[in-house]
Amino acid sequence: MLIALLSDTHDDIPATQTALTLLAPHHPAAYLHAGDLVDPQMLDLFAHLAPAPFHFVFGNNEFDRPALQQRARELHLHCHGDLAQLSLHGKSIALTHGHLPNTLHQLLFSKNFDYIIHGHTHTRRDERHHTTRIINPGALHRARPRSLALLNLATDELQFLDLPSPRPR
Repeated sequence: MLIALLSDTHDDIPATQTALTLLAPHHPAAYLHAGDLVDPQMLDLFAHLAPAPFHFVFGNNEFDRPALQQRARELHLHCHGDLAQLSLHGKSIALTHGHLPNTLHQLLFSKNFDYIIHGHTHTRRDERHHTTRIINPGALHRARPRSLALLNLATDELQFLDLPSPRPR
């Protein structure tokens, strides 16, 4: 099972559209967004992914959480608040933004998860701590390179995908 990992899109519609175009040929079975979508309108970009589910959590820049929850309901997308605990392809996954104090440490030391997916730092991360793999797919906003990731839950292979650099204005 191949899953798409995104984070920190920060209302950047062109970058998010480019990311979804990069992901399309891979046919991910699910999309996980680790927060900082920001505006509820961003969710419209993910509405066409069905039957692949779209799961997201709040980041530190989601200021209108009720509007995001409402739009997610309207589009049949999965809003999990600050933390999603998912089971996909027999793997336990924690999805969080990573901005709340000690959240990542608590998740890691619980030893309840095969994967912890987070964002917030705008920096790629791929680390293993005992049986848990911690992944940050990078960001589509204020990051060099701008990136997202694909994770194969069957083989444990992780691939970072870079977005082309934006054209100077």
